[in-house]
Amino acid sequence: MTRARIRPTWAEIDLDAITHNIKAMHERLPKKTKIVAVVKANGYGHGSIQVAKKALDSGATSLAVALLEEALELREAGINAPILVMGWVPPEAAAIAAKHHITLTFFQKDWLDQVSRMEFDERLQLHLKLDTGMGRIGIRSSEALREILYALNDKPSIYLTGVYTHFATADGTNLTYFHKQKEQFERMLSELKEQWSGEVTVHIGNSASAIRLPGDMYDFVRYGISMYGLYPSQPVKEEQAINLKQAFSLHSRLAHVKQIEAGDAISYGLTYKAEKAEWIGTIPIGYGDGWIRKLQGFSVLVDGKRMPIVGRICMDQTMVRLDQEYPVGTKVTLLGSQNGSFINIDEAAAYVDTISYEIPCLLNERIPRIYKGG
Repeated sequence: MTRARIRPTWAEIDLDAITHNIKAMHERLPKKTKIVAVVKANGYGHGSIQVAKKALDSGATSLAVALLEEALELREAGINAPILVMGWVPPEAAAIAAKHHITLTFFQKDWLDQVSRMEFDERLQLHLKLDTGMGRIGIRSSEALREILYALNDKPSIYLTGVYTHFATADGTNLTYFHKQKEQFERMLSELKEQWSGEVTVHIGNSASAIRLPGDMYDFVRYGISMYGLYPSQPVKEEQAINLKQAFSLHSRLAHVKQIEAGDAISYGLTYKAEKAEWIGTIPIGYGDGWIRKLQGFSVLVDGKRMPIVGRICMDQTMVRLDQEYPVGTKVTLLGSQNGSFINIDEAAAYVDTISYEIPCLLNERIPRIYKGG
């Protein structure tokens, strides 16, 4: 028996929406530019294995993750497509990556020196990260680039296959800094090609830059948030350059319904008191699932109508004010569509003053994922 049949709270992942969003991106890109599906953080909370398989079936040619462990999980699931790990991996783990044909990101000469002293059964493939202004990881200077490339020349077990950067403001209204980063990357790429005779793939595009400047994205784009049907920012959404479909929805059922009187309080701290007699429904989901306390006052859908969350959200339960009595077991939609009404993830993110990326990532493994489509 699955958890979905026991606890009446679940997330639905529409895999056909993943297909739609990949095809919509393909239509904007030149034919030479491929898509790498970014499935880090358990596929942004959607399920990395299921999304990866669907993405590859829908036209993505490779995958990207943040951790080596995430890449190994995909290999264990029988996925043989190329995988790039975009985060730093300890040098002692490089042999594991080589064995499983997983490409690592590197940007430190000391790291390269340590790895070069190891013996691999398979050739280790690497992508070089250039920090053009994001300020996280990567080579920042021409001198560091020369040192790295010189050190690579006598490393027969290590193979440089790609170079990339990441933009800090590609989703913003003012793109001045974005263009500054792009120019810096182009200068460093020119230096690399002068000093390195090997062929490398080049990628700079996240979802925002790929949507806005599809013709400037080199060999492939790293398609992350928008593959899941979410826009990188409100400015990108308002430009209407691409039509995306949200893949994630969240549902539960009323576990208890009661009538309270004027003056009665709900939940911890007595932050909500009824002004008159009203119906209150309890939903079995809370901040222990990632449905955080800051969502107090936000709305959910019952019978296609918006009902406000009242009182503090508990670890395992949330209360809502109903417009009438409903039977226990009535479906509640917290994110997604119901009876012609829709609550999108952008709205929930704006309510708690965060970005859309964070909402599905917060909703953790206590909530079973049910896959539709495909």
